[in-house]
Amino acid sequence: MYSNYNEYYYNNIYYDNFTRASVPTYAIAYINGGTKYPNITGTVFFKDVPAGCEVYVNIKNLPPYKAAEGNSPQIGPFGFHIHENSCGNAGTTENPFPQTGQHWNPTNQPHGNHAGDFPVLFSNNNSITKMSFFTSKFKVRDIINRSVVIHESPDDYRTQPSGNSGIKIACGTIK
Repeated sequence: MYSNYNEYYYNNIYYDNFTRASVPTYAIAYINGGTKYPNITGTVFFKDVPAGCEVYVNIKNLPPYKAAEGNSPQIGPFGFHIHENSCGNAGTTENPFPQTGQHWNPTNQPHGNHAGDFPVLFSNNNSITKMSFFTSKFKVRDIINRSVVIHESPDDYRTQPSGNSGIKIACGTIK
C-alpha cells in the first residue's frame, strides 16, 4: 500500500530503484499512548513525493469526544504535530513525553504555520482515525528522529506558541 517495486524501506536502510539511497524517502512513526491513554496505538507513514511529502495516518483507541466542562478541557478533535525531538519516555500524567520539545518550527513561523503543524485528528464511533494528506513544508530527510505527537484537545492554529491543544496523549518517533 505504501510502496512500489522501485522504492522501499527495509531494516532502517533506504532504497531507491533497488540501490541504497543517500537520503531516506520513506519513514514511519509507531504511535503509542502515554500514561493517561495507554491503549492508543497506530502508525504515521511518510512518503516523499515531488514538491513535498504524503502523510498516511492510522490510529486506534483515541478517547471519545467530550465537550469542555468547568475545569475539564475539551477532549477531541485532537491536535496533531511533529515535535522537535524523539519521544523518549512516556513521562507522567501531568507531564507526558517531556523530551519531545516544542512543535517543529525550523523557519521560526508563528503558530499555525509551523512546518510540524498538521490537521486535527477526528475519530469515528469505534475510536479509529484514518487520514492522508500532502504537505509541501518538508521532505522525509528533514523529520527523521523527530516525533509525531497527538494532543488531547484541538489545535486552534492561532494561540502562541502551540495552539492551545492541551496535553500530549500519544507519541511516536519517526524512523
